Amino acid sequence: MGNSISEALKNSRKLVIKIGSNTLAKPDGTINIDFMLEFAEQCASLIKQGKQLILVSSGAQVAGVSTTKEWARKKDVHYRQALCAIGQVELMHQWRKAFQKQELHIGQLLLTKDDFENEHRSLNIRNTLFTLVDEGVVPIINENDSVSYDEIKIGDNDNLSALTAILWSADVLLLFSDIDGVYSDNPKTNPNAKLIETVESIPELRKSIKMGDANSFGTGGMETKIQAAEKVNEYGIQMLLANGGKENALVGLLEEDATGTLFLAE
Repeated sequence: MGNSISEALKNSRKLVIKIGSNTLAKPDGTINIDFMLEFAEQCASLIKQGKQLILVSSGAQVAGVSTTKEWARKKDVHYRQALCAIGQVELMHQWRKAFQKQELHIGQLLLTKDDFENEHRSLNIRNTLFTLVDEGVVPIINENDSVSYDEIKIGDNDNLSALTAILWSADVLLLFSDIDGVYSDNPKTNPNAKLIETVESIPELRKSIKMGDANSFGTGGMETKIQAAEKVNEYGIQMLLANGGKENALVGLLEEDATGTLFLAE
């Protein structure tokens, strides 16, 4: 099984990698800088192997809480959007430092649903992504949470990363979460839950699994991950869901014993 995951990654050149808030946050809700340093090192290793990477990074709110601790419990939407404005700077500052150690530059794109639905803007995004990647720069994308409201919100970075993968014509979309993949039931409450290693039919998958809730830091539960797979599979892009909390989570997926759930493209 690990074989099909490692083969999918070895055979792909263009990867969109989404990192969720849960992967980026420490248990106390602040940003995990050690993780970012290690992850940048793994990205650099894949780039040296000839792969091209785009990161979709959640964590503006997490980084905001790390910076402005007294706002952590404020639920008011204006505070949340302001917290994201503060946190986005901190998030990119930490990513910049992490990639700088690998002698790599990063570029930031903050996007909303409007950007993908407008032909001129989406073409500009595509051209910018191609230019950055061709020049060896790592693009880092996040939703523009400080200006998004319900009508223009994508709402979760699983679907944002799917839209990015389609626009950039990626080979594989890789979603890092805090679980190993899709299970038949919630593995946190049912010890007999089985990891589903490959998915050939999403409608069949939906019938056979129980959906859990999203956890405390993230906005996307399993449903948004399956929606992302539906989007990219339609364009011939495979999607892999894996655990970002493991040691060497990224480069480990190239090993024969890699685990996760691979959604096979039609």
